[in-house]
Amino acid sequence: MDISSYVLLSHEQALRRKLDVAANNMANMSTAGFKREQPIFREFVEKADQAMVPDAKQTSFVLDFGQVHDTAIGSFQATSNPLDVMIDGPGYLAVEAPNGETAYTRAGYVKLLEGGDLATAGGQRILGEGGKPINIPTEEQASLNVAVDGTVTGRNGPLGRLAVTVFDDERGVDARGDGLFDAQNGRELGAAETRLRAGGIESSNVQPIVETTSMVEILRAYQTSVQMNQNLADMRKNAIDRLGRFT
Repeated sequence: MDISSYVLLSHEQALRRKLDVAANNMANMSTAGFKREQPIFREFVEKADQAMVPDAKQTSFVLDFGQVHDTAIGSFQATSNPLDVMIDGPGYLAVEAPNGETAYTRAGYVKLLEGGDLATAGGQRILGEGGKPINIPTEEQASLNVAVDGTVTGRNGPLGRLAVTVFDDERGVDARGDGLFDAQNGRELGAAETRLRAGGIESSNVQPIVETTSMVEILRAYQTSVQMNQNLADMRKNAIDRLGRFT
């Protein structure tokens, strides 16, 4: 293949990456707290010492630079559980990951484990202030409420507070699956900075129409790239045929 084919190939690989991300967004449109992801591409310029014409000394390729998630807040979806919460603003709930490390989530489904600890729907213990689990005594479990600042209150008063952690650079927050994120160097918000809505969860911020439109645009761009590649192949074939007549 000549250099033009490699350029088109890099473009088609980028389009495949965009399609994979859009398809994953569509698949998670009903996932609580899911944040729409968006790929990032950069221009990679390769410089040659010699070329047939000066403009051909530089060749631009498409470089897959990674992806980021859209931090826009999803809509509030009411549930029948007074412990379920939605973070009304930036930040994440801290949870104890299966490997013992701290992970983060915006999926606000909250339940009680057999031992009385608050946990996510997946069974990961939710960490309160100072990174400590919140344990609810048996006699308090019948009447629990979550205040705007995250304070969990029982019949006899406060039992702990759901902590919200924010990160200055969202690019360092990486999805790890099961609605959990990995991140470092977070800052735990104080009670005055925390805003939670109890009795519901945050729905996905994926917009089906936007993702469907994006997938159609990706398909059309891929078809155009394939057609350009075919046109270049036809040009090379015609050039070889013409040169063959003079040999």
